[in-house]
Amino acid sequence: MRVSILTREYPPAIYGGAGVHVGQLVPQLEQFVDVEVQCMGDPRPGAIAHPENYPPGANAALRVFGADLAMVDAMGDVDLVHSHTWYANLAGHMAGLFKGIPHVVTSHSLEPHRPWKAEQLGGGYRLSSWAEQTAFEAADAVIAVSDGMRTDVLDSYTNLDPNKVKVVRNGIDPEAFAPDHNTDVVEQIGMDLDRPSVVFVGRITRQKGLVHLVRAAAMMDPETQLILLAGAPDTPEIAEEFNKAFGELKNQRAGSVTWIQEMLPRASVRQILSHATTFACPSVYEPLGIVNLEAMAAGTAVVASAVGGIPEVVVDSETGYLVPYDPKQAGDPAFVKKFEESFAQKLNDVTRDASLAKEMGTKGRQRAIDHFSWAKIAQETIEVYKDAVEHHDSN
Repeated sequence: MRVSILTREYPPAIYGGAGVHVGQLVPQLEQFVDVEVQCMGDPRPGAIAHPENYPPGANAALRVFGADLAMVDAMGDVDLVHSHTWYANLAGHMAGLFKGIPHVVTSHSLEPHRPWKAEQLGGGYRLSSWAEQTAFEAADAVIAVSDGMRTDVLDSYTNLDPNKVKVVRNGIDPEAFAPDHNTDVVEQIGMDLDRPSVVFVGRITRQKGLVHLVRAAAMMDPETQLILLAGAPDTPEIAEEFNKAFGELKNQRAGSVTWIQEMLPRASVRQILSHATTFACPSVYEPLGIVNLEAMAAGTAVVASAVGGIPEVVVDSETGYLVPYDPKQAGDPAFVKKFEESFAQKLNDVTRDASLAKEMGTKGRQRAIDHFSWAKIAQETIEVYKDAVEHHDSN
């Protein structure tokens, strides 16, 4: 079988969980099938890259569609196409029609659950939503990265046959994120190893809930450090909200807050995670959360919001703590305040007890090894491919 993998992100240009997923999955799939990879952006080894530059100056969604068209045109002689995220879903759908081959979609997130993207894309959000829905409803198989995501897929797209939606969880390479006990990186960023620390890794988006963590950090114990590995905000509105909250926190906790805005190499992130007392994931929406797996593989306790697929990764009171969050109450200031207070309390519970943090970290790493290996995930993906081909051939 020859498969074309379509994705926006591909190593070394990775900024989110979908890119990590594809980058880890492809080498494992290559042990069983022939793989062609098409991505977006600058040329790179191992993939056919398509720039997002047409039509020039157009809305970002339209330029993504331009790259989608180029993907279909460049596709070789393949038996199945597998697309990741709405960025590539339209290309996968068109390729399936154009070549008469099965199309498999992996659902890393869902546009109906990310209404804040309208801030970023404007009318392009309606295009991204249309592309995702069209591709999902026509696909021969849909892979959900968690049980929670499967439920969300079927709730969002009621025309889908539930038998087509399979769960294949995200994974982690436990050796790539094994604990790193060196200290050159942590010393470089000014992390004090004699004080407890809370680390966040992720984008500054509504989805990642970073502003909630910044507000919760005001309630952390005074000696606890907050280390944010977070790139530039998605939109001016998010930037204004975050910068205000961060500025207030920095004034309140001088010397205890560090914000690293540039994207650090994965090896550097691993070392920082390895030395953190706990990793914080305050996401308001998270299909699974590879970043939690990365922290667990590094031997770090996790405090996370109990949304989406996170409870399938983090075991409450065993590998960390889960904090309840209800997206339907996001507009209620009293609920949000209570969530932030609860998040701060759980962070304090871990940072006050070094032995508890170590025990949770040890159990988290073992869980990552036992349940989330990429070899297992690749085998399960191949089974979905076989079912998709059978379904396609029978129609």
